[in-house]
Amino acid sequence: MGNVVLNCVKKSFGSTEVIHGITIDIKDGEFIVIVGPSGCGKSTLLRMVAGLEVISSGEVQIAGKVVNDKEPMDRNIAMVFQNYALYPHMTVKQNMGYSLKLAGHSKSEIERKVSATADLLQLSELLERKPRQLSGGQRQRVAMGRAIVREPSVFLFDEPLSNLDAKLRVQMRLEIRQLQRQLGITSLYVTHDQVEAMTMADRMIVMNNGNAEQIGTPLEVYQKPETLFAAQFIGSPAMNIFDAEIQNGCLILNGLALTEVSLPDGKVALGIRPEHLVPSASGPIKVSLNNAEPLGANTLLYGNIKSSNEDITISMPGVHEISENEGDKSFGVEKAKIHLFCPSSGRRL
Repeated sequence: MGNVVLNCVKKSFGSTEVIHGITIDIKDGEFIVIVGPSGCGKSTLLRMVAGLEVISSGEVQIAGKVVNDKEPMDRNIAMVFQNYALYPHMTVKQNMGYSLKLAGHSKSEIERKVSATADLLQLSELLERKPRQLSGGQRQRVAMGRAIVREPSVFLFDEPLSNLDAKLRVQMRLEIRQLQRQLGITSLYVTHDQVEAMTMADRMIVMNNGNAEQIGTPLEVYQKPETLFAAQFIGSPAMNIFDAEIQNGCLILNGLALTEVSLPDGKVALGIRPEHLVPSASGPIKVSLNNAEPLGANTLLYGNIKSSNEDITISMPGVHEISENEGDKSFGVEKAKIHLFCPSSGRRL
């Protein structure tokens, strides 16, 4: 069993608390992505699971055992780093088998495990090469192979694709996800890339300033973000956020009624994803368009709301061009695609 439990895990550096009590029960074989901007604490959280950072309070369990006081080598985890961390003077075979050699495994057992893992990762023809003779994607496979041969309970990935070009990142994230499903090993994967999080995760932890803003499946976070931060961080392009208010059971944006809502009167933050705005002759959102970015399958339109001059982004399928005499356009949005948040706390209403 490779289940992982974090129970109100906190981390402080001196008097400064940087991880503010993360709690999650990770099932055996689950792929968890920890996502957030730089400096939010995601790598620190991963390093606490690995035993590379001391936990200030709370509890980490791996396979049903509390590991707070265990050394990294005694936690039965394997970590894949951003910079691959391969020994440059060793061959691929030696790099992959080195941890087994240190653990006292026989030469025949090392040979068997390395050979089987190399077949799995399509590295069999590269076993005698040195890391400098490999591409970035091949080095990443070697780093993963070195982790796999140990047969750990848990994989830990710390931004493993950040050094690769865009095309190779897409290829490698598919390979990592397919491999993880094939092996069935519980995995925690850190990234700042929300596309990686959306495409790879069974569940994700969206982090901000040391807090877990939301824990859920990618679609749960996309369709029902619990906070303003989660709403704007997940989704590309980012969700539009506007100042609005509720009056007598009606949602009002810049003096225009959008829809009826069952909430008390008061100011709210209104969120609408760019892809959920649809052209409508009678739509209540009047926009003056000023720029377009054609992306092929869709076009991003940029403009300002006429009544308030607030910026707005709209994602339209297909190709759309803006002429000099474009004029104003009207857009509407389904009630089910509207998100409302408390302006002060940022929590979903």
